Amino acid sequence: MKLDILVLAVHPDDAELGCSGTIAKHIALGKKVGIVDFTRGELGTRGTAETRDEEAADSAKILGIHARENLRFKDGFFKNDEEHQIEVIKMIRKYQPEIILTNALHDRHPDHGRAGDLANDACFLSGLPKISTEFDGVQQQAWRPRLQLQYIQDRYIKPDVIIDITPFIETKLASIKAFKTQFFNPELDGPDTYISSPDFFESVIGRSREFGKSIGTTYAEGFTCRKLLGVNSLFDLI
Repeated sequence: MKLDILVLAVHPDDAELGCSGTIAKHIALGKKVGIVDFTRGELGTRGTAETRDEEAADSAKILGIHARENLRFKDGFFKNDEEHQIEVIKMIRKYQPEIILTNALHDRHPDHGRAGDLANDACFLSGLPKISTEFDGVQQQAWRPRLQLQYIQDRYIKPDVIIDITPFIETKLASIKAFKTQFFNPELDGPDTYISSPDFFESVIGRSREFGKSIGTTYAEGFTCRKLLGVNSLFDLI
């Protein structure tokens, strides 16, 4: 299946926190969107790899995405090396997305920046025909997405692009709440963590409001880009 947008996320729930409103919006516009998670989030203090698998599947249904896979890299210890790059390249060539959305380039969690660099390098290398890959026994063709953006996560980063997600804020919040073991959930007993407090959940809403206010809407999501961005017309800007 060819996708229009492929989201690369190091942990299940990164895509939901960073860009699920944008995902839902583009699916409503008729685009095909998928997520590839790098790890199962097995080092998370709350829950297990198995519960994260279930929660990721529940979130996928809420968002209506067209595909979700997990590469099962080692949480916390994966590397941006040839072995891991090849596996990401296989996913890029499998889905041939026009746009890649991936982790912030630097953030509170060290996995985020490393995953952003891994995705960036894999996007470039995926376009080189002399790098040979196979998937399900079939030789893959080289493919390089037209655009790669990084969603903004815990730390504030000034965005290069802001997407209005106002009609999709409830979908975003529902997709996050699907990760019942990770975020504030008064029905679940477990140790308190940085992301399990009600304040953290409110900060996600606040970030969306902050970005929305900056473009004259109620809710929005921000993205950064490693290259300069161009538009065909000034009227494409709001």
